[in-house]
Amino acid sequence: MKNGFTLIEMMITVAIIGILAAIAWPAYTDYLVRGRISEAHGILSTWRVRLDQFYQDNRHYGSSANACGVSEAIPANSPFTYSCNWGAVGTNQGFTVTATGTAGGVMAGYTFTIDQTGTRATTAFPGLSGSAACWFTSNGQTSC
Repeated sequence: MKNGFTLIEMMITVAIIGILAAIAWPAYTDYLVRGRISEAHGILSTWRVRLDQFYQDNRHYGSSANACGVSEAIPANSPFTYSCNWGAVGTNQGFTVTATGTAGGVMAGYTFTIDQTGTRATTAFPGLSGSAACWFTSNGQTSC
C-alpha cells in the first residue's frame, strides 16, 4: 500500500479549484468595483456640500481648480481623479465636479459628475452605452 496522491486525484483537485476560481473571480472583482464606485460617489457628494458651504460664506463657488473651494482630502490611493469646472467666466455661480477613473487602473472608463443643483450624472460606465442622469452603482443599478 502506497501513501500519497495519484496524478488523477491531483488533476481533479486542480480542475475543481479552477472551476471555483472561474466562478468566484468575476464576483469578487465586481464587489471591488462597486466599493470603489461608492467611494467616488461619497467624495463627490461631500465636495458638493463643502462647495455649498463655501458659497454661503462667500456668495460664489470659488475659482481655484486646485482647491475646488474644498479642503477635503482625496485618499492617496484613490482610483479616481477629481476635477472642478466652474460656471460662466467671472461669475463662479455654478460648478460641476467630476470623478474620472484613472487611466490604466481598474476604474478606467468610469466617469461621474455632480453640479450645484445636485444633478448627478454617469457620463461613462464600461458595458453601458451613452450617459445617464443618475449615478450607476453597478450594471443596471442606479442611485438617483
